Amino acid sequence: MSRNLDINVEHLTRVEGHGNIVVNMREGVLEKAQLEIVEAPRYFEAMLKGRSFHEAAIITSRICGICSLGHQITSLKATEQALGLEVSEQTVLLRKLLIHGATLQSNILHAYFLAAPDFLGEGSVFPLVGTHPEVVVRALRMKRLANDIGDVVSGRAVHPITPVPGGFTRIPTRKELLELKRRLVEDMVPDFAATVDTMEALAGAIPDFTRETEFISLRSEDEYGLYDGQICSTDTGCVPDTEYMAMTNEHVVGHSTSKHCKVSRSSYMVGALARWNNSHDKLCDVALDAAKRLGLAPDCHNPYMNTIAQVVEAGHCALDAVAIIDKLLDDGLKDEQPNQEPTRFGTGVGATEVPRGILYHEYTYDRQGRVAAANCIIPTGQNLANIDDDMKKLVPEIVGETKEEITLKLEMLVRAYDPCISCSVHLLDVDFIE
Repeated sequence: MSRNLDINVEHLTRVEGHGNIVVNMREGVLEKAQLEIVEAPRYFEAMLKGRSFHEAAIITSRICGICSLGHQITSLKATEQALGLEVSEQTVLLRKLLIHGATLQSNILHAYFLAAPDFLGEGSVFPLVGTHPEVVVRALRMKRLANDIGDVVSGRAVHPITPVPGGFTRIPTRKELLELKRRLVEDMVPDFAATVDTMEALAGAIPDFTRETEFISLRSEDEYGLYDGQICSTDTGCVPDTEYMAMTNEHVVGHSTSKHCKVSRSSYMVGALARWNNSHDKLCDVALDAAKRLGLAPDCHNPYMNTIAQVVEAGHCALDAVAIIDKLLDDGLKDEQPNQEPTRFGTGVGATEVPRGILYHEYTYDRQGRVAAANCIIPTGQNLANIDDDMKKLVPEIVGETKEEITLKLEMLVRAYDPCISCSVHLLDVDFIE
């Protein structure tokens, strides 16, 4: 279709951070379709240099107020690998419980408050308070319980204080864990079932769009891989997390202060949909039943379905959190002291699935236990090239629609990735030529 089209969405709403959607078409030829990241770079890797291993996770948790727990745990894993700090099974279980809580609260936040208004033709969640009060109250109740997991296990929901290298400074009590289990069983599980009902009613508003791409996530042969596993690509298979650089290939582009990434294609996708495509066989039956009802099938290449994948894995996180609490209680809670005596000083890599996708931290420590070098590769930065490629395919397919309809579908596309833009703008290496 021969058409001139100019779209410029400045500071897209209902995403974290600042990004602009820019589309230009002349006489039916698409000249530009991209997400411009316009925030100034943030220098967390530089901030880490010279800091003690006791401080690294505290500093990096400040990269994000939503994914603070994910950054902290990934940081701890990198530090422990670099310094040879072994952790107990109890520590690993408590961390997995924290990841479930963080994934729950973020996925619920996105599905209900950021994505659902699009499905209902609203500009924000606030009109829904009047039209669908019970749904908004349910969402707030689910998010509150997810946050309370962080409060109980890590001291607070945002920027946790009890997880440290080698363990925890405080272990939750049996009474606290029993109360979390009661609320998960009595409140979260029924609320998840109601969430599936709600999303099933709204699923018809999800655009029908497909573009084949590469999906990358952690995969564990033992469980649904959020805390640990190998880096798995739908194109090339699995590799150890120590090979993360070859699985990201960061590079600078002119329209973004965040680096882009690629592996075997020009782009790839991380996040809940990537986890679904790589690890859906590890989900519990309740989550798989929800996926079937919501039209989410294996080998899904519709990026808009990322929101549905988030809902599906929320059910798994809720039920697996109950199983983890049961194991902790059956094994007996131990008042362990953190193992903070380094056995070596070198380089370590941490890889963890945070809500928006696979996150990497790498640190090198000197013999005084201070950070000599650091690298963080953020999920949103890994998704940006894929968003651009999606836009380039989407716009010509919907060019016959009105400008307003095209703009909405582009906004919905970006929001489906649940981007955390402020996380993604990080250190750029600059050579100053005199």
